[in-house]
Amino acid sequence: MADEGDILQNLDNQANGADTQPSAAIITQYIKDLSVENPNAPGVYQWKDQPQVDVQFNIGTEAVSEEIHECALKINITATAEAGPAYIVELSYCGLVGIRNVPEDQAHAFLFAEAPRILFPFARNVVANAVRDAGFPPLLLDPIDFNGLYMQQLQAKRAQEGGEGTMPPAEGNA
Repeated sequence: MADEGDILQNLDNQANGADTQPSAAIITQYIKDLSVENPNAPGVYQWKDQPQVDVQFNIGTEAVSEEIHECALKINITATAEAGPAYIVELSYCGLVGIRNVPEDQAHAFLFAEAPRILFPFARNVVANAVRDAGFPPLLLDPIDFNGLYMQQLQAKRAQEGGEGTMPPAEGNA
């Protein structure tokens, strides 16, 4: 059994920044950029046909410091009817992610799969409110399997590199 001095020394080391436990978490989240366009108002409200909605996603990360990354979930939505665009929404919803003592491959997976999964419901709400505030029924985006997409892209990248090559770098776009 460890004596009291060892336990106290271990607690002192952790309190003084010697924390070696792996951790990854969202520190904060925010709207970095939001654009809502209703280019054909007020005529658009008289259109009879239902617009076709095109939704595009992109995930990017940027290192802010050694232990902090900005994860950006970018969503571009264009609703187009026969007469032209009904509305356009462009959102860059970000989170600051703290990662400490995590292997690079696991940090990459957190930044490109888990962090977007955590951010998505909040970005979804921003999109629904933006579309509603433009005078249309709220657009509720379907849930996305970010982990499944991450694994597909990772497998495709490995296949392109000719096997079980190295993991992609921790920064960039997925």
